[in-house]
Amino acid sequence: MVDPKQVQLKKSVMPYENHERGISIRQMFNTLVPLAALWYAAYYCLSISYWLTLAIGVVAAGFVIRTFIIFHDCCHGSFFRSKRANDIVGIITGVITFVPYQQWKNSHAIHHATSSNLDKRGVGDLWILTVEEYVSASWLTKLTYRFYRNPLVMFGLGPIFVFLLQYRFNRKGARKKERMNTYLMNVLLVVTYGLLGWAIGWKELLLVQGPIFYLSGVLGIWLFYVQHQFEDSYFEHEEEWSYVNAAVDGSSFYKLPKVLQWLTGNIGFHHVHHLSPKVPNYKLEVAHEATPPLHKATTINILQSLESLKFRLWDEEGKRFVSFKQAKQHMKQASRIGKGKLGEPRAS
Repeated sequence: MVDPKQVQLKKSVMPYENHERGISIRQMFNTLVPLAALWYAAYYCLSISYWLTLAIGVVAAGFVIRTFIIFHDCCHGSFFRSKRANDIVGIITGVITFVPYQQWKNSHAIHHATSSNLDKRGVGDLWILTVEEYVSASWLTKLTYRFYRNPLVMFGLGPIFVFLLQYRFNRKGARKKERMNTYLMNVLLVVTYGLLGWAIGWKELLLVQGPIFYLSGVLGIWLFYVQHQFEDSYFEHEEEWSYVNAAVDGSSFYKLPKVLQWLTGNIGFHHVHHLSPKVPNYKLEVAHEATPPLHKATTINILQSLESLKFRLWDEEGKRFVSFKQAKQHMKQASRIGKGKLGEPRAS
């Protein structure tokens, strides 16, 4: 049975689903133009100091994240009214961010439809095992999972694997339109960066683009990770799962300083975004402020978000994320209790 309060909460953000073409165009201008200028400045500074190039690259990586938010809105059809305009801008920004438009659009739609559903994991999300699943897994699965969840792997190797390798191939079962779009994106990447390498030199291209690509990839994975991996998150099996609860309780409000909030396109208001993906990024904060029930979403700041690095497994019994160490202690305690019960004398 659908909870009327949840229906009402979803309806309460509907007035903010309308996109404004003027704001969208202005956002493209104040994102892509500075990014291009910063990229050129980083290249120009190669002849002065590579440290200066790297410093400029850090700022440029922030604008790549902002570019990705435009791409993200295009995937949801929330940046422009026109589907064609969303597709064109989505492909252009996809080349800049190294993300295939149709592939990500489809997998991300599945992520929104199944987020926090324990029975529908595996598409568009991070690999998450429950404590029970981990305990009963084979040694190889445990080793692989530990490797995958290690921060040095997820945030160190992750950007290279995901953005440079994984996204170059089609998903299993992808339809023709998605497959063709992935091929198109790969060709556009080769042409774009091939021309840049020809124009300025391959060494110079790698020295400038390499750090920008890598750092923006790290930041992108971090934002996706931290906004669903907080201690008292929300996960349920299909029969108990609720779309609204998954949005409000399973997505955090990542409260960032205003400059970082601007660079990340308000994606910190992730609970609002998951409640209604049609709300454009520039209206997420307004929707949050105007809807009191959304103020109850879990709020985390930068310092608090660092704690999420220790979370590895979902504890179904405790309804929270735990570390491997906490899971081990929990299982030992449960084992002792179980043995104690087995040793109890039977009633005569």
